[in-house]
Amino acid sequence: MAADAATGASAHAKINLALHVVGKRADGYHLLDSLVAFADVGDRLTLTPADADALHLSGPFGPGLEGHDNIVARALALARRVAAARGHTIGPLSIELEKNLPVASGIGGGSADAAAVLRALMPGLPRAAQDDLVAAALGLGADVPMCLDGRALVARGIGEMLSPLPQFPALPMVLANPGVAISTPAIFKALPTACNGPLPEGPVQGFDTVGSVVSYLRLCRNDLAAPAISVEPVIGACLKALQAAGAARSAMSGSGATCYGVFEDASQAQCAAGAIAAANPGWWVRATVARPTHDRSAA
Repeated sequence: MAADAATGASAHAKINLALHVVGKRADGYHLLDSLVAFADVGDRLTLTPADADALHLSGPFGPGLEGHDNIVARALALARRVAAARGHTIGPLSIELEKNLPVASGIGGGSADAAAVLRALMPGLPRAAQDDLVAAALGLGADVPMCLDGRALVARGIGEMLSPLPQFPALPMVLANPGVAISTPAIFKALPTACNGPLPEGPVQGFDTVGSVVSYLRLCRNDLAAPAISVEPVIGACLKALQAAGAARSAMSGSGATCYGVFEDASQAQCAAGAIAAANPGWWVRATVARPTHDRSAA
């Protein structure tokens, strides 16, 4: 980034369209197969050179992060260590995090924020340092590498084995969160078994239509949905609301509590979001689009 210029970066919501838990490592990490897409809705970060490091929180969910360890600061520290190892210095930065995504909601908000910081800093680093930073991103969290990649993909392992999809359409959808924060460790603890079937084989070239995505998703699961609903039954109500609004496919994302519904077109998604929000004024509801493969812009 330029020495005297602000740099903006978007942190797009990560949607687990399918999430199969297929095993567990000796160190306790669960092994996953997941189909992941990224939505237009997200947080926004602005990095500005400053006399000293500072993190400023804004947006509707910014106050919920006050006083907590923030992955944004850890991402900056990681970037500095990697850059220093290659003889490059990253100076003090003031970072504004506009937090538009609910916290602990199963759509990768923190991981996406960390990835956005790394993405904003990369253009100012030597190529070798950029490569090192991509490799080191997993140390911030299992979801950070896929958020750094930022395109529709299949993730395996603990989230570090990424297979980007050559084709993926713009996918109209509604995201709905019933206003509860979910502890991911608690959901995994409630999972009956860690050994479930993998994702079904998908087309090698990915998906070219909304219908082809929906047809594939009907063969898939989110193995964390039942445990999450047992902890927070309102998630079941969220899924029913999406179904009643006409979603062609609905499921929970990640460990919850955010659920998604896929719709045939953007106008249907907008109408559904309006109806769900009106009937459930305490919920966070957004009509959005899962970004197509050709759209990898950070803005």
